[in-house]
Amino acid sequence: MDQDTQINVLYVDDEVHNLNSFKAGFRRLFNIFTAESALEGREIIERENIHVIITDQRMPVTTGIEFLESIIPDFPDPIRILLTGYADINAVIDAINKGQVYRYIQKPWMEEDLRINIEKAFEIYTLRKENRELTEKLLIVNQQLEFLLRQNLLS
Repeated sequence: MDQDTQINVLYVDDEVHNLNSFKAGFRRLFNIFTAESALEGREIIERENIHVIITDQRMPVTTGIEFLESIIPDFPDPIRILLTGYADINAVIDAINKGQVYRYIQKPWMEEDLRINIEKAFEIYTLRKENRELTEKLLIVNQQLEFLLRQNLLS
């Protein structure tokens, strides 16, 4: 990973001590944004270029999966990680199917494991972005070639 690249990570959790612990553990490695609710998380996504979203599943108003699902139409690019203290297979299935979750990690997280998963999630984010850019360039070149071919056929 390029040393100049700052990975923007949003962590959404209704438990403030989890947010503080996360920020303390990762602020030297990543650019950390925290939110105590899905609503606050969405406000951050709307103003910041977030690469990786980590959310707790069990929150009072909106679950982590509901939050992730709700932002897909407007913000499909950030890679999603679901954190939970509960091993609920239905939540895992919903996370994958509805919230397009990259990883499901159990609390309490292991710092090294979470760091590696954040870095891998950012690699996927970067690869997808590069892939989109290359596809766009390819379409433009293809249109130019078709135009030149038509010009040659008509002359």
